[in-house]
Amino acid sequence: VKQLIVAINKMDTTKWSEDRFKEIVKETSNFIKKVGYNPKTVAFVPISGFNGDNMIDSSSNCPWYKGWEKETKAGKSSGKTLLDAIDSIEPPTRPTEKPLRLPLQDVYKIGGIGTVPVGRVETGTIKPGMVVTF
Repeated sequence: VKQLIVAINKMDTTKWSEDRFKEIVKETSNFIKKVGYNPKTVAFVPISGFNGDNMIDSSSNCPWYKGWEKETKAGKSSGKTLLDAIDSIEPPTRPTEKPLRLPLQDVYKIGGIGTVPVGRVETGTIKPGMVVTF
């Protein structure tokens, strides 16, 4: 896991207390720093999952919250909601130039079709019509 979002849930139970949010951000920042993450690269978002506040649209319950900001490889990224934070996640680069590596998850024997291996391409590429031996 290279990128994190910290959604601080149940803010409605603290009546959207700014002090409680800052306290949780401070404690969580210290913890994620200890496990090897830079807190400046993490978005901290106050939400109420039960009420749906600050998840898709900005909540009027926390006028003190100006939004999150985080550092990324491309520069700085910012937003207000959990959806904004999810949208700011940079997709990982796939090593398509390497040889094909496809760990098998399962093998199905389907009548009339044959043996169908199922897995996820980790490196390389696979195209329709390619002959792959296992």
